[in-house]
Order: sequence, then structure tokens, then C-alpha cells
Amino acid sequence: MVLGITGNIASGKSSVAAEFARRGAVVVDADQLAREVVAVGSDTLRKLVAAFGDDILKKNGDLDRDRLGQMVFADVQVRAMLNCIIHPEIAKRSAERLQELRQNGDAPMIIYEAPLLFEVGAESRVDKVLVVKIDKREQLARLQARDDLDEVSALLRIDSQMSQAEKVARADFVINNSGDFAATLQQVDSLWQQLITL
Repeated sequence: MVLGITGNIASGKSSVAAEFARRGAVVVDADQLAREVVAVGSDTLRKLVAAFGDDILKKNGDLDRDRLGQMVFADVQVRAMLNCIIHPEIAKRSAERLQELRQNGDAPMIIYEAPLLFEVGAESRVDKVLVVKIDKREQLARLQARDDLDEVSALLRIDSQMSQAEKVARADFVINNSGDFAATLQQVDSLWQQLITL
């Protein structure tokens, strides 16, 4: 089974995915694939520089993800342009990885962790979708602490995504990560037991 894990920014997707990995699942991380496709010397990085300018590069030639993030979260059109460049490459790479893992057949479960799973239509790559949800006040506090953002910048990032309510409505499973992590772990355990028997 391939389980897609998604949710909004600072909801705890990666922590939940890591818990599935601790139980034996293999995780394919869309954010990691995004870093791979913009590696120095890649066609995708060249396209990004052509679209957004040299300001998005660090001195060593790497993509300055923070700088690019400031640009895309502030402007819907710029974000759409970025998505048109980068998401086809992520889609291609994720499809290849998931197919390899499916054919290998060694893992009890494959996790595809993708923040924009619904936004880019990637739910077709997975068998079921788990949404990790979080109380908005808790989300804001965690995001500000994690990324050292002021409230306005943090809210801009939160509001740039599909609403959590819509994601939850489209999910097969939901884990609520608003409380302490022990409560989240109980939900992970329960879902793991349910899924490995399917």
C-alpha cells in the first residue's frame, strides 16, 4: 500500500511520517525530491534562475530556498510560475520512486509525504490519503517558533495553502496533531495496525 501523508504547514506531517518509518514503512518525501530536482547544475535550477533571477542563488550556487520562499508566498502569480517549473519534475521523480518501491515489495507500507498532494493532483499516485490536522492557533505558534517568523509572515504562509477543512474532507484518514505528541502516537499506532491488515 502507498499511503499519502499531507496536511498544512507546521501540522506535523514529517513527525507522523517518521513514526510510520519507525514501524517499518519506507518514506518518499516530496520536499526531499524538490531539493534533488533543483540541485546545482540541474535544468530545473537553470529554469528557476531564468524566471526569477540570480537573486535566488546563494554564493555557492545553491538555491536560496528562504529567498525564493519570501517571493512566492507574497505573490500568487509568482507561486504559480514556480509550481509550473518545479512540480512536473517532482511528479516525474516521485512516480519513478514509488514504482520502484512497489515493484520491490519489501516494505510493509510506502509513505508518500507531500505537502501539496491535493493541490498538484498527486493523490492519484497513492492508494489512500492521511491528513495531519492541527488547531490553527497551535499551527501559528509552531510555525513562528520553527521558522522564526513574525505573525504576519506566518499567516501569509498558512493562508497560501488549500484550507485544512478541504483537505480533511478529501482524506481517507485524519490524525489530529493539536495536542501532545503522546496522543498523536496513539493515533499513529491505531492507524498502522488498521492499515497493515488491509
